[in-house]
Amino acid sequence: MKKITVTFTIFSLLCLLSCKSNPEKEMVKTPKKPNIVFIMSDDHAYQAISAYDARLIQTPNIDRIANEGMLFTNASVTNSICAPSRAVILTGKHSHLNGKIDNRMPFDTTNVTFPQLLQKSGYQTAMFGKLHFGNNPKGFDEFKILPGQGDYYNPKFITSAGDTTVTGYVTDIITDLTLDWMQKRRDTARPFLLMYLHKAPHRTWLPAERHYTEFTKKSFPLPETLFDTYETRGTAAKTAEMGILKEMQLRYDNKLTQAVTDALKVEDKYEWSPLDRMTPEQRTAWDATYGPISEQFRKDYPSMNDSTLTIWKYQRYMQDYLATIAAVDENVGRLLDYMDETGLDENTLVVYTSDQGFYLGEHGWFDKRFMYNESFKTPLLIKWPNVITPGTTTTEMVQNLDFAQTFLEVAGAAPTEEMQGESLVPLLKGEKEKWDRDAIYYHYYEYPAVHAVKRHYGIATEDYKLMHFYYNVDEWELYDRKNDPQEVNNVYDDPAYATVVAELKEKLEGLRVKYKDSDELSNQYIQIYKDNGWIK
Repeated sequence: MKKITVTFTIFSLLCLLSCKSNPEKEMVKTPKKPNIVFIMSDDHAYQAISAYDARLIQTPNIDRIANEGMLFTNASVTNSICAPSRAVILTGKHSHLNGKIDNRMPFDTTNVTFPQLLQKSGYQTAMFGKLHFGNNPKGFDEFKILPGQGDYYNPKFITSAGDTTVTGYVTDIITDLTLDWMQKRRDTARPFLLMYLHKAPHRTWLPAERHYTEFTKKSFPLPETLFDTYETRGTAAKTAEMGILKEMQLRYDNKLTQAVTDALKVEDKYEWSPLDRMTPEQRTAWDATYGPISEQFRKDYPSMNDSTLTIWKYQRYMQDYLATIAAVDENVGRLLDYMDETGLDENTLVVYTSDQGFYLGEHGWFDKRFMYNESFKTPLLIKWPNVITPGTTTTEMVQNLDFAQTFLEVAGAAPTEEMQGESLVPLLKGEKEKWDRDAIYYHYYEYPAVHAVKRHYGIATEDYKLMHFYYNVDEWELYDRKNDPQEVNNVYDDPAYATVVAELKEKLEGLRVKYKDSDELSNQYIQIYKDNGWIK
């Protein structure tokens, strides 16, 4: 025994001496590339995240991302409409170059997307939830996506193995699918890109059963501009069709029963079909809550005027819209908790955003599309442990155009030459001196179409916003963002702003050249509308 003990002791000593003689041996390990978790909701207004504004709802789990990372207060989109925004995010190119200018045009699958580049650089890639276009997203090892807009209850999913229907509530299901992948099929030897994409809070705002009672009993503060008259604005604001009073539907949007709308002789534009997907048990729970709301409205409606009806519709809108966000926040919490419990959070960049902003009664509207603030701005919260200083806020002007190049730099992969954004990594690292953007470019195309928001492009700086509405009008609008944050006073024709207008027009033309946009391109897209009979 003594001999064995001595031999072991000598062997151990040699090992220790060997390690000491090569002190750098353990230090040459290649740092593991960060994982990337991209969380995006659909039509989630920044006003409905308590990290931005706590008056409407508390979102403690989404707020965690800002508390542990960075809150962007001046993030925006290049084109405020669902599918085009997603195409910009995937390609890192403006709509006029990637070709997905609206919800009608097909996505050009010859576009190279950042998930393809990450996949080639060794990342495992997965997508769960709402993509909105296409049924075979490129660059993903696994996907389960909703067809088109998808459904809130018992939704169908498209997968590489075929379509399937899952019973339950869509926000919970998307999270279940995501966690199942992370727990069972994630390759722990590789970094991953996970795109976790919620349908909510997209219209028609169907809440989860657990939130029916709580939210239908709440009332919410009215926006200051709920009864906006668009006095100084041009044709576009005055002719848009997304007003809460006139365009919001009592049955389709506010969830009245057909029996009540028929009895009151109120017509709806749309058939009320989402409830058809419910199981008998789900429908019973729905009727128990929403049936009494309909009956109360039947009694109150004869005494309502335009003002009181607008307020009633707004409250019903907020009750359901915000209830769907409550489910999103809960489920974001489930994902963050799992990452914390498993230690995945330590080497993972987490992004929370929306495909664009949304009107929550401001200017009397719902929906998006305009370059006005509520639809132009988008929530953006990012955490990256040991890189981003927790609790940081930045006012720098960033866009969804920047995501592709940001993720590629994080992964150590090269962007394509066609990508037009700028990596946010310097801002994430606190190196603001390396960020020099002072203006961004916007262009909206889907007209004529639902909601009748006219085509327009524009430039925004931290101080001003200049917009040009074109095609069947030729009108300009200018807003002083610092002195008129609600954008109710168009000062384009004010002599005091003549110099500002001249400078912004020059700068706008420079951005159009930089991003390769032009009137010629705009006319080409108008011609496509004419060729397809979308313009009569």
